[in-house]
Amino acid sequence: MVARLLGVLFLLGGVAGFIPWLAPNAPFDAPYVTLDQFYRLIGGLFAVNLAHDIVHVFFGLWGLLAGYGFKTSRFYCRAVFWIYLLLIVLGAIPITSTLFGVAPIYGWDIALHAIMVLLAAYGGYGAASREPAAEEVLGR
Repeated sequence: MVARLLGVLFLLGGVAGFIPWLAPNAPFDAPYVTLDQFYRLIGGLFAVNLAHDIVHVFFGLWGLLAGYGFKTSRFYCRAVFWIYLLLIVLGAIPITSTLFGVAPIYGWDIALHAIMVLLAAYGGYGAASREPAAEEVLGR
């Protein structure tokens, strides 16, 4: 369930970066990224570019597929937890806040990634990560 929710959220974020009226172009004073195709601010807050959007679409599709099995869902949530925790740390450091010019992960992206990390922690390590008992599976 959590993997599917994360998958949908990632897909929505990834697709939103390609829609001009949802994501206007980044201002001229935005931090420099070498990969500036589709360098936009979703809702005027969340900086994205082509690489960022592709990664979100990838994680979205992975989450939807992982949601079909319990173990794959838990693995997906744990992977999202650790990867996005690393992105939070890198986004908070000025020299790595654009992943060396590849993808913007600064500003409000840090807060959004923190929410994703909390959801992934619940799905990967929290109550949602415990395998259901045989009685629950059989509906007793």
